[in-house]
Parts: sequence; structure tokens; C-alpha cells
Amino acid sequence: MISFLLGLGISFVGCLIGVPVLLALARLFGLYTIVHERQCKVYVLFGKVVLALDEPGLHFLIARIAWRAPLVHWLGRCYTLDMRLDQEYLRSQPVNSEEGAPMGIGIWYEMFISDPVAYLFKNADPRGSLAANVSNATVRCLSNLKLERMLENRHAMSQTVRNEVSPKSREWGYQLGSVYIRKVHFRDAGMIKQIEEKVVNRLRQVTSAIKQDGANQVSVITSTARRQAAAEFARAAAMRPEIVGATLQEIYKDRDIGEAMFKVLETDKLIEGPADLTLVQTREELLKQLLAAEPT
Repeated sequence: MISFLLGLGISFVGCLIGVPVLLALARLFGLYTIVHERQCKVYVLFGKVVLALDEPGLHFLIARIAWRAPLVHWLGRCYTLDMRLDQEYLRSQPVNSEEGAPMGIGIWYEMFISDPVAYLFKNADPRGSLAANVSNATVRCLSNLKLERMLENRHAMSQTVRNEVSPKSREWGYQLGSVYIRKVHFRDAGMIKQIEEKVVNRLRQVTSAIKQDGANQVSVITSTARRQAAAEFARAAAMRPEIVGATLQEIYKDRDIGEAMFKVLETDKLIEGPADLTLVQTREELLKQLLAAEPT
């Protein structure tokens, strides 16, 4: 049991310490290397590229470059390049339209390393050179375009810039991806203010025209309603005498009922009126009646 535990402890210590140390020594002598996804390693010895690894996985340098594997780590150099897709945005590149308007163009583009050796040794600053090339191509190819085309045909302008820059970028080991004109704007503050004033005035004109048209529609509807109402009231006023006459004629078929009705109507009018009424009994002398009517 003791021997088993002793062997287990030695194995654990060996796996915990010995294996990492052996792997570190193997990497130090250049026996193997690991290349990650979208990564490239370029080995240079005595000013000459001896190996470029861009496939991810485990690579044994001894099998690739033989006796030069240890020398690369001691006397040479290993460049590790990031092959992932990158992007950049250039703001407000100055161009002029055909009409002479000072415009600014914001251009966005993607790029990635396509040739690691050319990227390292054909240009000291490939990223900066690519940005300068894109900027120059934008100013050179998109100047003197009509303002209408510059504001509308962004896809065509993007393709023009890409076709102009791609051949040169491939020489530097950079592959240009998508190019897109994201923003086209005016650079002159005075021109922007004038355009804003024109837009505001135009909006005011349109608003006034809409309000006037609405008022005209309301006037037409109101006048039509009034005309129809007046016609209906006139028709009603014309029909009233006929209706009243027919009703009275129907009532006066019995003369007593007609006279009683008029008396009732006359009495209602007297009662509803503002005049004071004094009721005098019949068959009495006038003086007594007047005395009776005086207030006490």
C-alpha cells in the first residue's frame, strides 16, 4: 500500500511539474509550436523567411525545417500575425461636387491579412498605407460628381473606391473586404444654415397651404349645411299654414268646440301676460265693485 501511494505521489508531481517543464523545453528548442485559429506564424532566420504557418493546430518544426528549428528560436525571430477580419472608418473625407458644393464623405471598409510575408516586409506600415490609399482614392474618384448622384448612389461610389484600392492593397499583403459609403454631408456651415432656412420656409409654406385647404373645406361644408338647413326651415315655414289651417278646419267642424278652444287660448294669453287683472262679479253696483277692488 505504501509503495502504491508513493508511486501515485511521484506520478502526480511528475504530471504537475515535469510535463509543463518538458513542454517548455521542447518549445525552447523549437521542437513544436501551436497555431491558433485565424493566426499565422512567420519564422525568419538570418534575414530569410524559412517557414510560414497559417493552418491552426500542432506543428512539429523539426519535421518542417530540420536542424534550423532550434536556431530560429535562438538566433532568428518569430512573427505572430492576427489574420482576423478588421475594420476601420474614415470620417469626413473632403470632396467637391460638380456644382462646387464642399462635401464630406465618411467611408467604412474591412481588411484582413492575405499574404503574411508581403505584409511584414513589403511595407513598413501596411495599415496606415491602406488608410491613406482609401482616403486618396475617395477624394480622387468621388470628386466632381453631381450632387444628386453623390447623395443617392452610395453603392456605386463604394464599388468605385474598392476597385481602385484593391490591386495596391494586395501588393502589401492586405486584402480589402467590403467598402461602404456611410455618410455624405455638407462641410460649409453657411450652406448648411441656408439649406435649413429653405427647408423651414418650405415647411411653413406647405403647412400654410394645408391649413388653408382645410379651412376652405370647412367653409364649403359649413355653407352647404347652412344652405340645406335654410331650405328645410323654409319648407317647414311654408308647410305650417297648411297644417294649421287643416287642423282648424277639422276643429271647426263643431263650432262650439272651436269657439271654446279660442276662448281658452285667449284666457291663457291674458293669464300669462304681465298686466294686472281685476275680477269683477256680475250683478253688483259699479261703485261697490270699485271699493272692493281697492287695497285695504
